Amino acid sequence: MNEDEIHEARVEVVDFLIEAFWDVPGEGFVERLLGDGIVLPADPVNDPMDEGFEMLRRWRDAHRGEPVEEVHEALEREYTSLFVGPRPPVLPHETYYRDDTDFIGKGLAEVEASYSAAGWSPPEEYPEENDFVAVELAFLRHLVGVQRDEREESFGYERVFLDEHLTQWVDAFVADLREEADPGLFLAAGLILAGLVEFEDELVAQVVAG
Repeated sequence: MNEDEIHEARVEVVDFLIEAFWDVPGEGFVERLLGDGIVLPADPVNDPMDEGFEMLRRWRDAHRGEPVEEVHEALEREYTSLFVGPRPPVLPHETYYRDDTDFIGKGLAEVEASYSAAGWSPPEEYPEENDFVAVELAFLRHLVGVQRDEREESFGYERVFLDEHLTQWVDAFVADLREEADPGLFLAAGLILAGLVEFEDELVAQVVAG
């Protein structure tokens, strides 16, 4: 893959993860996922991402031909049970997994400071606090997007954000998903997220070092 293809693939993976996590996946997303609207990569990337895409592929194959409305309703129930509750077993917030701050405590301001430093504000339509996984992914999406214009500082912002935020809690979040979620869309998305963070960490290290 050339640099443009790699960039496009990075954007597509982040966009997929945002749609999977930001709220109950919409029917349009489910329809694209069950059809041919979302192409899954054939080539290996790294262990967690490969495992995630293979799980997603098996889930999609198992549900092809089912009414989109029924699959959507099942995902709504699963998303609510996992992430909403009452008393959800998985809380996809950075501050929940950090030992150095309280849940939705002072660490939230540190996350928001990373956004502000890069001149980015979270979209108002996100229903959760700004350390929610989909909001952090939206920030990553912003950084990856501006990197197409060769804005070198965006790689520096990503380096700091990975080091100080995403890499600090994603593995623990995915470990909880492995324990609580059935093999399917949300566990697959968690594994793909872990693989994305690993990939981005290596890519940005190369760019910044170079």
